[in-house]
Amino acid sequence: MELFEEIRREYEFGVGTIAGVARKFGVHRRLVREALGGAVPRERMATARARPKTGAAAAFIEEILEADRRAPRKQRHTARRIWARLRQEHPEWPLAESTVRQYVRGRKQALGLWRRETFVPQQYGWGEEAQVDWYEAVAEVDGERGAWQVFSLRSMASGAAFHRAYPRATQQAFLEGHALAFAYFGGAFRRLRYDNLGAAVQKVLRGHRREETARFVAFRSHWRFASAFCTPGAGHEKGGVDNEVGTFRRTHWVPVPVAKNLADLNEQLLAACRADEARVLAGREQPVGAALLLERGHLLPPPDAPFDLAETDFPTVNSLGCVRVRTNAYSAPLPAGTRAEVRVLPATVEVWHAGQRVAVHERSYSRYQEVLDLEHYLDVLERKPGALAGSKPLDQWRRLGRWPASYDRFWQGLIDRQGRSAGTRAMIDLLQLGRRCGPARLRAAIEQAGALGCTDAAAVRHLATTPAPRPAPPALADLGALGRFERPLPTLGAYDRLLLPTGAAR
Repeated sequence: MELFEEIRREYEFGVGTIAGVARKFGVHRRLVREALGGAVPRERMATARARPKTGAAAAFIEEILEADRRAPRKQRHTARRIWARLRQEHPEWPLAESTVRQYVRGRKQALGLWRRETFVPQQYGWGEEAQVDWYEAVAEVDGERGAWQVFSLRSMASGAAFHRAYPRATQQAFLEGHALAFAYFGGAFRRLRYDNLGAAVQKVLRGHRREETARFVAFRSHWRFASAFCTPGAGHEKGGVDNEVGTFRRTHWVPVPVAKNLADLNEQLLAACRADEARVLAGREQPVGAALLLERGHLLPPPDAPFDLAETDFPTVNSLGCVRVRTNAYSAPLPAGTRAEVRVLPATVEVWHAGQRVAVHERSYSRYQEVLDLEHYLDVLERKPGALAGSKPLDQWRRLGRWPASYDRFWQGLIDRQGRSAGTRAMIDLLQLGRRCGPARLRAAIEQAGALGCTDAAAVRHLATTPAPRPAPPALADLGALGRFERPLPTLGAYDRLLLPTGAAR
């Protein structure tokens, strides 16, 4: 703009010719004619520049963006995450973050993946408010990829957050997530903000009024916090936890995590929460962990007694030795017709009777399933040994790995020696022994007997119940040169003179 002004001024008040102005300013005559035709330069198309470094990494970036098309929408790579992977996996391509951002932005716009949202920042006091939400994320657990429901609770003052994965977003998982989050933070917040999720809200009434579930009201009363619910369809009212979920998912759920089991996955999430305490949020001077230490002094202290998170029911044991919990059946070592107490937790189903826990099962979230434990049927099988071979509990033990091939070989050896009925009874007696000495010890005894070529139940019983031999005492070491410091043991014979009767010669 300034050049156009100087050209126009020089032509009018100076040289006065197009060639003279072009020669003075070192520009082409076309530019002089353009300046004389208008004071505002026309927009010019940006010329594409060569990008040798970006070109080397383009194939890697394109591969990531193509994989993101098949990944869950909220677990796709951001430009920063791609840049971080480039630094870690390909240090030979030293690209600036701004270069990667610019390239990824253009490619995402071309692929239709570009989307931006605007959030309004808020100010909160220490311990004043936290926001809660569920989100779905994909993880590979025990070799199988599947979707998990993740509970998230974020402090609005310190920015610290807690995440925990569950198979389903049930009310027991919802309440347990709160209790574990409060333990992580060191207390409860004065107000928690939610969506209108079914675990807390039965019915949305006019305005801000809600009809809440009885269990949630009891839990809230136990911890003494207040609840607030967003307007339906107004997700921006809890933008803090939504932003936290996006950041956490892009950082710790990308690439898709791999875990041995659900407990291992939650250990990884807990470690990620602690690692995020080192972050410094935009506009703040101290990291999240330091702010959390300050906030803990303003949280509501934990109650003296814990809140019972279990959902309780009192079903009757049916003729198949099971209690029914919703649509599923769980075995119990109780006679048919017995009224039992069932406690439903997020991960387990417990069966209680007469004040004692008699069975624990992994909770099934499928419908119309039978979860059976062979040990619960051993008393019945002692009277009906022929039912063992084709029983569902035995089949489930095989699929769970609790009935190894060594059991089948030993069982067949018992049948060959004693006949089918007597051999099966002997095998059932050994399983009863495993209830007392433990399945690991019984398995070791059966495998040891099999290795010795023995198929006698008495030998297995002896191996399972005999204590392990004590290790031999260590041999005395030669002191060598230290022997010169050895001194004789003291003798106490002189003290016997004190035992003489009074008046005797000493």
